Amino acid sequence: MGNYDDVEHFDIPSAGADDDELTAELFRSAFRAPNGLQGTTYRWRDMGPQQAVGVWAALADWVRWLVATYQLTTSVVPDCWWKHQEIVAELYALQRAEQASYAADDAGFGPLAFHERLPHAVERLRTHTRTAGCVGLQSHKEPTSRVLTVDGPEFIEWQAAHHQLGAEF
Repeated sequence: MGNYDDVEHFDIPSAGADDDELTAELFRSAFRAPNGLQGTTYRWRDMGPQQAVGVWAALADWVRWLVATYQLTTSVVPDCWWKHQEIVAELYALQRAEQASYAADDAGFGPLAFHERLPHAVERLRTHTRTAGCVGLQSHKEPTSRVLTVDGPEFIEWQAAHHQLGAEF
């Protein structure tokens, strides 16, 4: 091994033939799902009313915990968070990530990984909240839905045409 400043010739020591197995063992929760111990992660648009009741209750309790524990302001999680789909989706993803980080088969890296990702999620939440506009108004601002048209004649014509470059031969 050369000089530590020589980044082009820096060798990473290996544990030998068992190196891959050692890595898999250390990070096993990243390589396979945790035996169903953490419950099911749902896609919001696919949930039925009965599933939604339980998921909403768990999410509401978790968001209350998150806001209190990390002292998040209304500029990150507004009081009307549950009325904004993009904020709900972000919080749910964060909730699922936090729960998965405490999987029974985690070697202890999960909580650290969650805390490394948390600042990025907080910034995304801050952006969503700023876009929602509720904090500046000090009251809920109803989101405006944008629905894309995918059944108009122009789209149908575009969809039917070939658009892959270099494949016209």
